[in-house]
Amino acid sequence: MKRMVQYKVKSDRVAENESYVRAVYEALHQARPPGLHYATFKLADGVSFVHLVSHEAADGANGLTALPAFKAFTAEIRERCETPPVTTELEEIGSYGFFGN
Repeated sequence: MKRMVQYKVKSDRVAENESYVRAVYEALHQARPPGLHYATFKLADGVSFVHLVSHEAADGANGLTALPAFKAFTAEIRERCETPPVTTELEEIGSYGFFGN
């Protein structure tokens, strides 16, 4: 499953959001969940973020959402946002090295 999540945070909450995102990546580097590929980008406007995620664990588990750091990141995401997160399912047409292939 491949998804894109896009949202816009309030300008005074950007640093806080980035701190949560960095904590998620620290936890991912420690946990190394199988079948998970994840990337986060801040757009040029400085307040919009895009997360791309692909998880294909054999047991169907999502190693990202199980992380305490990810739960902390999402716990108050709506309060940090000017525009709430919108999730879009993605159908991959092709990629090169993006999802670990």
